[in-house]
Amino acid sequence: MDAQIAHVESFHDPATSTFTHVVFDGEGGRAAIIDPVLDYDPATTRTSTTSAQRVLDFVHAHGLHVDWILETHAHADHLTAAAWLKRETGAPVAIGRGITKVQERFKVLFGLEDDFAVDGSQFDHLFNDGDGFNIGQLTARVMATPGHTDDSLTYVIGDAAFIGDTMFAPETGTARVDFPGGDAHKLYRSIHRLFDLPADTRIFLCHDYPQGREARALTSIADQEQHNIHVGGGASEDAFVEMRLKRDATLAAPKLIDPALHANIRAGVLPS
Repeated sequence: MDAQIAHVESFHDPATSTFTHVVFDGEGGRAAIIDPVLDYDPATTRTSTTSAQRVLDFVHAHGLHVDWILETHAHADHLTAAAWLKRETGAPVAIGRGITKVQERFKVLFGLEDDFAVDGSQFDHLFNDGDGFNIGQLTARVMATPGHTDDSLTYVIGDAAFIGDTMFAPETGTARVDFPGGDAHKLYRSIHRLFDLPADTRIFLCHDYPQGREARALTSIADQEQHNIHVGGGASEDAFVEMRLKRDATLAAPKLIDPALHANIRAGVLPS
């Protein structure tokens, strides 16, 4: 049976090169918001909801009811607007169960308070690999795609897959693996799980870093498998791991990693 057609609207945040996606089953129907961005000014350390409000305005304009706020992982490059959107919509916030490992590591690295819970209880729901759920008439399932982080997930919703940071556009490559818990071998195997999806699955990116073109949110399995500069064209696992480790050794830390992870491991609730 053919996959259901998911309606998707993508919103680009140029400050962090992030895409937020709204996936819904039709006009006036049910929706999920994936990887929402909370605007953050590092010079003043102040936040604003301009980007999240754009998403919410779209939801209201199309008469959508938000069933879920979904995180593909605890991001290190932007703050999540999940907590604000939960207050505005009443929708639960979900992430992968691997968030508990991320919380454990960063509780130690950040010297967080003793009573900071590392059981994922800051989130309303923790997904496991293979879990299924619904967004109105759309059937969704969860694929654990670790490697970039322990908690990285792909959401396969109808004929669309939302892959987080696992891959970028083919000419840009793949996610880094030098954060605590990162693993290049796991990332390679996760990507090859994605390559096993049906050929007509639409692939929605969380980030794009264009050079000389407009940012794009959408790619395809065939394009990634054939042309991704890091893992495409039949690249072996050993060659990928060697390339990834060498490349990561040259990369600077994300500019917002400290405030982003402090907020994002708390489901977007800003720490005091």
